[in-house]
This record gives sequence, structure tokens and C-alpha cells, in this order.
Amino acid sequence: MPDVESRKLILSGHVQGVGYRPFVYRLAHALGVRGWVRNTAGRVEILAQAPAAVLDRFSDALVSAAPPLARPRLAASEPAAAAGADGFAILDSEASGRREIHVPPDYFACDDCQRELRDPADRRYRYPFINCTQCGPRYTIIDRLPYDRPNTSMAGFPLCADCAREYTDPLDRRFHAEPVACPCCGPSQQYVAGGARIDDTEAALAAAVARIRDGAIVAVRGVGGYHLICDARSEAAVQRLRARKHRPHKPLAVMVPQRGADGLDEARRWARPDAAAQRWLSDPTRTIVLCRKADPDPLAPGIAPGLHEIGIFLPYSPLHHLLLDDIGGPVVATSGNLSGEPVLTGPEEAQRRLAGIADAFLHHDRPIRRPADDPVFRIIDGAPRPLRLGRGVAPLELALPFDVGAPLLAVGGHMKNTVALAWDRRVVVSPHIGDLDSPRSLAVFEQVIDDLQRLYGVRAQRIACDAHPQYASSRWAREHGLPLTEIFHHHAHAGAVAGEFAFNGEMLVFTWDGTGYGDDGTIWGGEAVLGRQGAWRRAASFRPFRLPGGDRAGREPWRAAAALCWEQGLALDAAPEGAELARSAWERDINCPRSTAAGRLFDAAAALTGLCTYASFEGQGPMQLEAAAGSVIAMRSLPLQSDEHGCLRADWAALLPMLTDTGVPAGERAARFHGAMAATLVAVAQRLRAEQGVETVGLSGGVFQNALLAAAARGGLEKDGFRVLLPRIVPCNDAGIAYGQIVEAAAGER
Repeated sequence: MPDVESRKLILSGHVQGVGYRPFVYRLAHALGVRGWVRNTAGRVEILAQAPAAVLDRFSDALVSAAPPLARPRLAASEPAAAAGADGFAILDSEASGRREIHVPPDYFACDDCQRELRDPADRRYRYPFINCTQCGPRYTIIDRLPYDRPNTSMAGFPLCADCAREYTDPLDRRFHAEPVACPCCGPSQQYVAGGARIDDTEAALAAAVARIRDGAIVAVRGVGGYHLICDARSEAAVQRLRARKHRPHKPLAVMVPQRGADGLDEARRWARPDAAAQRWLSDPTRTIVLCRKADPDPLAPGIAPGLHEIGIFLPYSPLHHLLLDDIGGPVVATSGNLSGEPVLTGPEEAQRRLAGIADAFLHHDRPIRRPADDPVFRIIDGAPRPLRLGRGVAPLELALPFDVGAPLLAVGGHMKNTVALAWDRRVVVSPHIGDLDSPRSLAVFEQVIDDLQRLYGVRAQRIACDAHPQYASSRWAREHGLPLTEIFHHHAHAGAVAGEFAFNGEMLVFTWDGTGYGDDGTIWGGEAVLGRQGAWRRAASFRPFRLPGGDRAGREPWRAAAALCWEQGLALDAAPEGAELARSAWERDINCPRSTAAGRLFDAAAALTGLCTYASFEGQGPMQLEAAAGSVIAMRSLPLQSDEHGCLRADWAALLPMLTDTGVPAGERAARFHGAMAATLVAVAQRLRAEQGVETVGLSGGVFQNALLAAAARGGLEKDGFRVLLPRIVPCNDAGIAYGQIVEAAAGER
């Protein structure tokens, strides 16, 4: 018989909260390996005893045959002293000071749990909180690590005998499934409407379903917070929701039942997802995916007015599956919050703050420790790209191409805020927090900063923030007392794309968005910056223009249109009320900051084509402009000329005759505008390659959420031989600013 050896094996990566220890236990029994396995902080440690050949097979299988949700890496394998083990055991978790912790995101309901959910013979039949090691909540219920039940919000639900038996049986798929529960011992639901209250879980669900079918709006507590839910086929219900939430035009997400062999029969019935969208809809993250509307559109017209896409997603929690099964069709499922704030999580606060919106509430009593809104992705240039990070996707963990040194916190921008924490060669980006305009947003901002540091066991020793003097995140950073690095907004955009692709050479990055503080004190947003991580210089931009009303231009696209016309000595046709006063202020240069923002050019085009003069949400004008275009019409580049500082300027004035030509349909003008912007981008890159020799181009900033522009720009660049980097992991909009600040602050110090 071969000699028995002993090895100590350490697995890092995503190995906690994913059923990894019971997998190791079963594998050891199958191969005849003796010893033990246990969790440490962020790692799994194994003592294995068997002949050398068996240990080799065991070590290989620890990675190659791991559970679907696990992402293990064999961090160490070394000889160990024999422990004299008779079998193989799972030991209690061991806390340590190591900083390799991975906080798992919240997972969707797996197929096995869904089968049990619908099986009348199963003891968890129709139980809205069914889960196992391969599914269920994680990030939103964790109090501290290691990830064990006493360290979660499930600690207040003692296990019944049946659940305890499953929880302690290493051969059961619920072995150490920390949120495990059943109707006898777990969380329950409560229905509240007016003075009525129902505490029975099944009856509460039935009452909520009946109200939704009748056209009511029900606030439903889910995994990471509340949804406001109504029938997606009822225009009356949709318009009531819009009126009550003061959200007249912003598109609403639609959750569709999961049916058919691939689960997408209903998605294809209510929308037209292409192949890439279908693949991403089925991804375990269960994100909202922007898909083309069906033609004719069977959903309520008010769901996404003026747009050719709707946000579709599949149910990801057992409660969602039950709701949609019983309703029998799609529902609007939009964030349960007040506009721009983080999603609400607690029953009392939700009932108080959503009282004027929801007709009824479906609560549950499993505590939510921190909010996690739904993530949003769009298929851009054939690939899913994030617009918003959230439940199932974040905390987003990335490897850095360098060591950051002392732990670093980045606090992001003001809108679409996320924060990021970096240490060693790791960075973690938080879920979406929102716009930092309200006390609740700032409170959640501070909570997420504290939670990330506490959960990962890393305390920041320095901070990076946006250079804008008025951003709430930057004010917080300046008041916090740690060493501070200020990063210009568009340098952070450039750093984000360079960091995602670990590109440290000379590159050109187009950082096109709506607003950002430039190093000359003006509003940037149409820049091309040249250089590398931590060392960017502005190489190109648009001709500056003065925006009447400053920040108001973001919600009133006519102001951007007026700015361009007035700069050229033209009158603004069909000027809205207040235009004369704005013109007077513009002529005297009162509250008319200089801007080069490409986003404002899109606003101006939307207004000049008559598509959108007033916007009720950020980006409405550009989104409607893209929808009207439908495709890109090839155009010549705008004229380019270097200014006195050597910055290459594109002159937008050449757009005005085309945009104001009412003899051409608005959709055609929109398509030509997209073509001109894409051609200008390519021409700038060609000119700078000739002058500087740059061959790699990055696209970053919120304007590149525009699928028509991004695809046309990338296609034109690649046709001319450029290497093009378009983000796929980190959002190109301001949700990626915190990550870019990490890259820039660390690179600048190097």
C-alpha cells in the first residue's frame, strides 16, 4: 500500500457562503482522504491525509470540480505533520486577522429550490424564504465575518429540528446554508393596508397578489430593499405610480415570469431580447437588462415613453417567483425609494415614506442590514456592460495591476455614487448608493463606507475624492482628517478604463459625459486625455460654450440648444418661457459657466430636433435622441483646430444647420448627429496618433452608455487600426468614478 502523506492546503478566492466546505467533505469521502476542513477569514484551510497520487487528484478537484458559485484558487500546498485522523471532519470556523476576506453578493433562487418551492409534497412548498448553499441572500444579511449564521441577521431565527438536521449534515445541500429556514422556524410575511393587517404568510401573499391584479401599487420587501410593484399591462396603474412617485418619464423596470426550457419564454413574449441579452438575462446575477420593445408593444405604453428599449429581468427570489406565478404575468418592479435616494429597507421607514405612493405593503421580518438595489446592464457593441452595480453583482471585487500600499478609500462622485476600498492588490466597489442630495443618501453613503471597512477587516489610511469643491462626497472626505488625494473627474474616468484593462502604457481616452470639474476650473465633459495611469493631460476637447443657468441645463436641454445658437448669433426657434431672462443673463455672463461637455451637445441636439426641451430625469434628452435615430448615418468629422494651448478643438457650430433644418425628419437628424460625433471622435484619434504615436484608445464617461455612438466609434477606430478599450466590468458612467480614483491615486504615488 502506498505511503500516506499529509498536506496542508489553503484555498482563497470565493470559497465562503457557496457550499465549498460540504463539497470538500464529499470529495474527501469519495477519494478516501482523511483530515479536516475549516473556514478562516476569507480562506478555506484543509488538512488532507492520503497516498500522494490521491492527494494530487484531491488538490486538482478542489478547483476543477468546485460548486458553481465558488471561485477557488489553490493559494498554498505544503507538507504537514500527520494528525492521525480516522475520517474527515468539518471544523468550526476560525477567525483571523488576514485580509483575504471575500464578501459574497446575494444570489438568485437556484433550480433545486425552485422545484421544492412548487412541490406540494415538500415541507417548504410555497415558502418565500427557501434557500440552500447555492442560493439566497448574503451581502444584505451579513453582520460580520466569517460568514456563519450567528454572524447574520438570521441569528434571531433558531432552527427547528428538521432544519438543524439539514444544517449539520455535511452530505445535505443545506449544510451550513446560513439563511436556511422553513415555515416552522424562519421569517414570515405580513400584509398591511390601511388599518388591516394579515400576519399569515400565505394569506399575506394572496392579499398582495389580489391588490396588484386589481390595479393597485404594492410596496414589496425583497432581498435588498423594497420594490414598488404594479401590473405592467395596466396603463392606469403605471400612470398612478408615475404621478405618485413624481416620475413622469423615467423608464420603469419590468419583472417577467421565468418560464420555458430556458426560462425566457415570457421575456421573449413581452420584449425582443437579442442573443446577448438572452444570455445575460439568464446569468445568475439576474440583472435588469435593457432589451428592445416588442412590436407591437404589449406592455403599458407608459413604461418607457419615447424609448425603444425596456428594462427586463427575471425573478431572483422565491417571493418573486410566487408573486409572478400567482399574478400570471409581468409586473413593474421599480425601486422602493424617493427619487435619487437609496432603496428603502425597513418596514417602519418604508411605510412612513412610501405612504403616499403605495396602496398596500407586503413586509417580511428578515432584517436587511444594508440596501442593495437591482443592477442594470445594457448590451453595447455586442456585450453586456454595467450601467448600475447592485444586488448580485456588488460588492464588485477586482484585482489591481499593482499594490496600492496603505489601504485607500475612494468616495466617488456626487451622482450615481459608489465608493471603493483598496488594499494590497485588491479593490472592492460598493453597490449603487445614488445621488448624494439628501440626508438619507448621505447616511447610507457613510454606512457603506463603514460596512466595507468592517466586513473586510481593512481600515483606510488615506482617501481619494473628486476635485470638485462642492461635491458632498468630497466635502465628507475633506472633513474626515485622513491624508487626501483629489482626482480630477475626467482623469478618474480615464483611470477606470486603464485600470480595468490593466493597461499602463501611453493611451488616449475619450472621457465624454455631462459635467465634471476640469483642471482649469471650467466644466469639462468632451475631453480626450492622453497619457497613462496617474499622468493624464488634455489633448482634445470641444469648442467651449457658456451654459445659461449652469446646472439647470442638465434638466432643461433647451438651455444647451440656446447656448449654441446664441454663440453663433442665431435665434432659438420656439423659445420656451424664461428664455428672454436667460438670454439677458447669458449676455452679461451671469451664472453661465463655460462647458465643453459632449453630454450637453446631445441635450442641445435633442432640443433642436424637437424631441426633448425639458427633461424629468438625467439623460432623458440623449436617450430619446438615440431612440429616434435608430441607426447611425455616416457623416464627416466636425472641423478640428488647435487652440493657443495646443488642445485640439472640435467645432460644434457645423452641426447647427443640420440640426435646425425642419425639412428633415427628426429621426434622420438624430442619426446624422450620431454619425458626426462618431466621425469626430475617430478624426481626433487619427490626428493625435499622427502627432503622438498613440495606438490604444479608451472610451469612458456616461455618453458611452449610448449604444449607437459606442458601436460606431469603436467600429470606426478599429477599422483604422486602433486598439479600443470599452469597459465591461466597471460602469463607464459616474458609478465607475470611485474605482478610477483608486487607480489614479495609487498610480500617482507610484
